[in-house]
Amino acid sequence: MPSPGVAQPSLEPLFQPLQAGDVHLANRIVMAPLTRCRAGVEHIPNALMAEHYAQRASAGLLIAEATMAMEGNSAFWQEPGIYNQAQIDGWRLVTDAVHDQGGKIFLQIWHGGRACHPALNGGRQPVAPSAIAITGDEVHTPEGKLPYTVPRALQDDELPAIVAGFKQAAQNAKAAGFDGVEVHGANGYLLDEFWRDGANQRSEGKYAGSIENRARLMLEVLTAVCEVWGSERVGLRISPLNSYNSMIDSDPVGISTWLAQALNAYKLAYLHVMRGDFFQQQQGDVLSPIRQHYQGVLIGNMGYSAEEAAAAIAAGKLDAVAFGTAFLANPDLPARIKAGAPLNAPNPATFYSPGAAGYTDYPTMG
Repeated sequence: MPSPGVAQPSLEPLFQPLQAGDVHLANRIVMAPLTRCRAGVEHIPNALMAEHYAQRASAGLLIAEATMAMEGNSAFWQEPGIYNQAQIDGWRLVTDAVHDQGGKIFLQIWHGGRACHPALNGGRQPVAPSAIAITGDEVHTPEGKLPYTVPRALQDDELPAIVAGFKQAAQNAKAAGFDGVEVHGANGYLLDEFWRDGANQRSEGKYAGSIENRARLMLEVLTAVCEVWGSERVGLRISPLNSYNSMIDSDPVGISTWLAQALNAYKLAYLHVMRGDFFQQQQGDVLSPIRQHYQGVLIGNMGYSAEEAAAAIAAGKLDAVAFGTAFLANPDLPARIKAGAPLNAPNPATFYSPGAAGYTDYPTMG
């Protein structure tokens, strides 16, 4: 057993500092964005959320959960937003609490696209690149679990307003005291829907067909957000293989390689890549071509142990690793890793339930 507070030599890469754009990270253990549905029906962050994030402030970087950039695009019941003053003020509680503990925190800004549901949005039909519904799953709503509905295909002339909505969300995140923002381009939500050809089957226009066109909306959003923050306080999350929300692409390695090259011009704080598929429908290695072609800070995510994460960093395959459910259940995860201490097991029954249970009551080592 290693001495308390002294990492095993094989884990030491996790505890090296990292410069991610303009943001200095004290270690390379990142908390992945985790939707927890604790913001209430008005989507306003609160003191309970501030406590949750402050408990985990020893991460090199906290990435706060998927947050609605624009009103009327709820894809989870009671997830947070960042489109009005009450939400800005609520998030300020969170950022102040994290900063008081010496932590750094980015906000993940998001449009749910076809994963939104009329029962969560006053009857409003969801929007997407094409009129193709999510299948094989249901969404939690005040009326119980319901099937996803067929979205309305967006017109090209509607997309500048979505870009502007992301830009305003970035401005609001700055007002709320965040250290930067992560653009959510993963997991079958709007930007990912445009990027991957399984969901984007548009036949004409600037956002149809080629990878350049399918990636256009994502890159337009990145450009707008970087105008607010400066590129070195902006990250992007992608999931080229993940089939969550009925997603697939005919060439996940090809689109990953193309995007890795295109992103070099942006000089982002980081690129955050989910390496696999929750449902094992798609296999492949997207991280290696991304590492080969992307010149910036690369964060890996999905199923890493501390040992595998440290080895990947030591080998130069990654610069940092984001941990999800391990951080959910272990507010002091970096200290536990360093001490070689056992980890609390997460309780899936409380992932999305209201209140402190399974949220702020996981014990620390002490």
